Amino acid sequence: MADYQVAVIGAGPAGYVAAIRCAQLGMQVVCIDKHVDDKGKSALGGTCLNVGCIPSKALLDSSHHYAFLRQHAKEHGIQAENVRIDISTMQARKTKIVQMLTRGIASLFKKNNITHITGQALLRSDKQIDITQNDGHLQTLTAETIIIATGSSPTELPFAKFHSDKVVDSSGGLAFENVPERIGILGAGAIGLELGSIWSRLGSKVDILELSSEFLPTADRKIADLALKTLKKQGINIGLNRKVTSVLLQGEEITVAFESQENGGRIEFYQPDKLIVAVGRRPNTRNLGLEALGIQLDTHGFIQVGEDKQTQIAGIYAIGDVIGGPMLAHKGSEEGIMVAERLVGQHTTVNYATVPWVIYTTPEIAWVGSTEAQLQTRGINYKIGEFPLIASGRARALGETTGLIRMLADAQTDRILGVHIFAPQASELISEAVLAMTFEASSEDLACTIHAHPTLSESLHEAAFAIDNRGIHI
Repeated sequence: MADYQVAVIGAGPAGYVAAIRCAQLGMQVVCIDKHVDDKGKSALGGTCLNVGCIPSKALLDSSHHYAFLRQHAKEHGIQAENVRIDISTMQARKTKIVQMLTRGIASLFKKNNITHITGQALLRSDKQIDITQNDGHLQTLTAETIIIATGSSPTELPFAKFHSDKVVDSSGGLAFENVPERIGILGAGAIGLELGSIWSRLGSKVDILELSSEFLPTADRKIADLALKTLKKQGINIGLNRKVTSVLLQGEEITVAFESQENGGRIEFYQPDKLIVAVGRRPNTRNLGLEALGIQLDTHGFIQVGEDKQTQIAGIYAIGDVIGGPMLAHKGSEEGIMVAERLVGQHTTVNYATVPWVIYTTPEIAWVGSTEAQLQTRGINYKIGEFPLIASGRARALGETTGLIRMLADAQTDRILGVHIFAPQASELISEAVLAMTFEASSEDLACTIHAHPTLSESLHEAAFAIDNRGIHI
C-alpha cells in the first residue's frame, strides 16, 4: 500500500491548488517543494508568489502611488512637496506581503491535512519518489498518483549570463536596493513592461530592447499600438527590431551590443547601470528523473501530456508551466483542479479559449479570446464594437482617460469572440468578458445587461452597443 494517494511535486499556483482540491475530495496528499526564503525557511507559492506575480504587483502599486503624488496630485488639489521614495521600506512591504501569503498557503495545507515536505524530488518509478531535503537527508515515499507541477524559470541567454546584481533575471529586477540611473531590459513582453514601469516611475531611465518588429504580437493590433504610444509617452524607451548580439561586463560597466534594423543592421552599443533579461521562461523539468522513466519532453523541455494531463506513464500527471501553453498562474490552477476532480471520476475540463491575459502597465492591458488577425486567418466574419475611455464619466473622474475597449462578435450569430482592453483596472474588467464568453453570450446579451453608473465597466456595455452601431455616448 502506498504512503499517499497523491503526491504533488511543486507548490506554485498549479501544485498547491491541485493539492488542496485533492484533499478536499478526500485523498491523502503530500506536496513536495524545494523553495526556501533567504532565511532557509519553506516558501510555498512557487515563482508566482515569491518572486513573480505578487511581489511585482506590490512594487507596481508602490511605484504608482509615488508617480501619482509627483505628477498628478496637483490636479486633484493635493499639495505634496518634496516627495521622496524609500526603496528599503518599499521592498520591506513587498517582502511582508509575500511572507503573509506563503504562510497562508501553509495554513491551508494544515487545514486540509496536507503533508508538506521541503526538498528536491526525484522520480524513481511510477509510484516512488526520493526527496533530498535541504540538510542532505534522503527520504523515500510512495504515492498511487503523482502530479508534476514544478513551474518554470527565467531563460538565460548564452551571451547574457546572469551576474551578481548587474545582469539579472526578473527576480533580480524586483530586488534592487536603490533606483538605478539607467536600466536596460531585454524583452518587451509582460515581464519586461511591468519591470520597466516600476523603475521608470521611480526615476530610472528605462530602455527596452525587443527582437520582434511588432510590439506585443499576440495582442490586438489597435490596443498594442495605443499601449506602445502611451508607454513611450510615460518615458519608457521601447526599441523594436533590436537584436542583441553580446553583453560584456567589465568591472561595474555593462556594454550591450545590438543590431538595429532601423539603421540597416548596423551594430550599436548601449551602456546601462543594470540589465534585466526578460526574454521568456523555460520549464523546470531537469533533475526530476523524467527521461529515465520514459516521460516524453518536447524540444523545449516541456512535458508531453494527453487531454487529461496524464503523461505516457499511467498515474503520472503534469500541469502548469511544465506542459507549455499559456504560462499563467490561473491557467495552472485550473489544470490542477481539473486533474484532482478527474481522479475521482468527474469530467472537468479547462476552456483554453477563455483564458484571460493581463499586463499590469498603466493603463493595464487585458484580453480574452481571438484577435482580428486570428479571425481573419480563420476566415470568420466578425463585427467590431469600440469605446474610448475618454468618453467614460468614471474615467474622467479618475483622471485616467487614456484607453480603449474593443469587442469582436460573430457577424452571423453575434456570439462574442474576443474582448481587448487597454484601460485602468483592465485586470478586473476582463472577468466580465471571460464570464460572457464562457456562457457563449452574444454582444446583445451584454448590451442588455444593466451596468451601474458611473463605472468603468460601463465601457464594456458601450462597446457591446457599438457592435450594432448604437453606442450611446460615442
